[in-house]
This record gives sequence, C-alpha cells and structure tokens, in this order.
Amino acid sequence: MKAMMMTQFGGPEVFEEREIPIREPQAQKVLVKVYATSVNVMDGQIRQGLAPWFGIQPPAILSYDVSGEVVAVGKGVDNFQVGDEVYYSPTPYMPGSNAEYHVVQEAIVARKPSNLSHLEAASLPLVGTTAWEALVNRAQLKAGETILIHGGTGGVGSLAIQLARAVGAIVFTTCRGRNREFVQALGAEEAIDYTQEDASAAVNRLTQKAGVDVVFDAVGHETLSRSIAATKWSGRLVSIVGPAGDLNAGYYKNVTIHFANCQRARSTLDALRDLIEQGQIKPIIEMVLSLRSLAQAHRRLEEGGVRGKIVLQVKED
Repeated sequence: MKAMMMTQFGGPEVFEEREIPIREPQAQKVLVKVYATSVNVMDGQIRQGLAPWFGIQPPAILSYDVSGEVVAVGKGVDNFQVGDEVYYSPTPYMPGSNAEYHVVQEAIVARKPSNLSHLEAASLPLVGTTAWEALVNRAQLKAGETILIHGGTGGVGSLAIQLARAVGAIVFTTCRGRNREFVQALGAEEAIDYTQEDASAAVNRLTQKAGVDVVFDAVGHETLSRSIAATKWSGRLVSIVGPAGDLNAGYYKNVTIHFANCQRARSTLDALRDLIEQGQIKPIIEMVLSLRSLAQAHRRLEEGGVRGKIVLQVKED
C-alpha cells in the first residue's frame, strides 16, 4: 500500500510517499481501507519533534482520523464485519492513518454517521472526542449554563461550540472580528473579538459581572490563567493545551481546573454520531486535499486561521 511517511523530524517537506506492506489484523483488531483522514495540530507537533511523550520516531506514519471501510477482521471481533463503514481516531502510540489501509483495535471504532460522506466523517473523530472529554466528562456542562470557548473557529473550538449548544448551554466564544458571523452560525450567543477587547472583560460586561460557569481553552499560553477572572465563584475551567501564567487566582474563587485530552472510546463516537444524525453537529471543513498534498496541508495549518479542519482524500467515496 501507499503511505506518506515522516522521514525525519522537521518541516512539512519531510513527508515522502512510500510503498509498504499491508498489515494483517490480529485478534480484536480490524483492517480498514482508509477513504479519508485529516490533519490536526498534534500532527505538526509530532513532525517537529515537539511531542516526545508519544515516543514516535521517524520513519513514521502520522494523522489520527479515519473514515473508511472494514476489509478484514481478526479473531474475536464481534462488532464489525467486512463492508461496514466506520470512523475513529487512531491512538498516536500506533501507526497513523496517512495510508491506504490502517489496522486498529475494534474497541475504539464506531459506525460512521449515515448522513455524512467519508470526507465529512474524517474531520470529526479526534476533535469530537477531545471536545466531548473536555465539556461533557470533565466540565460536566449542563443545559442553561454559560460557557466561554476560546478559539471558536478552530477544529476543536468549532466542534465545541456545537456540542455546547447541543447540551443546551449558552455559548460565548473568542475569534477575530471577521469570523463573527461564522461562529454565530455555529451557535455562539456572543462572539468576542479578542484583538479588540480582553475576553474576561467582555464576559464580565456581557454577564453584568456574573461570569460564566465554564471556560474551555483550546488556545494555550496564558489564556487559562487570564480566564479565571471570567468565571463564576466555584466555576470550572478545562484546557486541552499546556497553560502558562499564574493559576493561583483560582484558589480565591474556589474554581476547579481540569486538563483534558482525547479519550478514545466507541461509546463517545456513538454519542457524537447520534448528535450528527440529528443535525445538531455538522462537520466544518476549510479544504480537501489529496493525501499526496500532505505537506501543503501542514503548511496551511501552521499559517493559522483555519476554519474547522483540513481533510485529506485517500480514496474516492
């Protein structure tokens, strides 16, 4: 099979197309023909050697989203059969999905939403499970609560807005002014132009100094520490990126701070599929490129300002 290999750590130019053997699925695993995958921020971090905790060394196959078709099953696989259309996020401790085929443990695989194409479905697994872990499992966001989502136009942020609205929360989000209508169309009640106004000051203005129940940080740097001022007494903050700055102010407001990452489970993908098929969550795709254009996809992501996801087409639907 053809695969795009990261040949060394470095810039986007390190990817090279290679022919490698197709692996056979062992017990409790399935072999999937990959129709589409996508690019995430973590791919760029791994490529640059900035994520040593994953233990990935070149040559390696990156990308951690899949939508495709089961073409073989290993012993003991009970939930899938050849021909099933599936979607999932591979674990980064195993080979990624920049390839024509992928072997994965069945426990983290789910059936693809019936109302989405493979290109659309491939944009969702990693960002969807990350947002679910942060908002549902950690922050335990509830209907009627308020949430400030930092980075509402990105892959995770644009999904988080939709998930929060599906829960029944009132959403404030940060973005550039030109993206105001975009995030409001996703369900944001208020769009805060962070280039013109401090987000915490804006939240306190909009809530008459009451603050929000939950803050979700998909940006990093000092965003989390600065957002303590925007939370209610005993509020909750959750970050999916490494924070900076002094978090001690949270002590005086009795806040709870969570750090969350993607927790891969079929049950989460099933829950997301229900919301997708009900029309409460939709894929946000800025562009579709071929797998051979992987370097171009990485360059575009690193430029910043991507709305939603960049999807890579591996096979025609």
